[in-house]
Amino acid sequence: MTLIQQLLMGSLYLGICLVVEAGLLVFCIHILRERLGILQRRRRFLQISVVLAVAIGLIVFAHTLQVWIWATALIFSGAIGDWNTAIYFSLATYTTLGYGDIVLGEGMRIFAAFGAVTGLFAFGISTAFLVAALREVFLLEDTPPVSGC
Repeated sequence: MTLIQQLLMGSLYLGICLVVEAGLLVFCIHILRERLGILQRRRRFLQISVVLAVAIGLIVFAHTLQVWIWATALIFSGAIGDWNTAIYFSLATYTTLGYGDIVLGEGMRIFAAFGAVTGLFAFGISTAFLVAALREVFLLEDTPPVSGC
């Protein structure tokens, strides 16, 4: 791939992954808001556990899906020839671990680096989401119960 092609394709896959991340977090918000009304009458431990389990479960799913998206891009672009290596490289790049035992040719390096940028964005967004979700749970502690109208 040329430099421009790597930049355009990397940006495209970055955008797709961030849409996936945002979509799953919006879905998570919907689930948590729907269930939090029920959980307000339950014990704090149960409420916090459910919020964490749902949020972390969907976040892990979102990250896993994004690693698979990048692995698929690497397979279909011909940069990597087998799924095992593509998943491994994608995961190592996405987490910015980058062992360096698999190195792509010059025509794919910048494209693959977008996988690391995707991981940085996704982990940052996920962390902010977890903080916001837990903040919401702890704020419920100070909210008086709503009486019927």
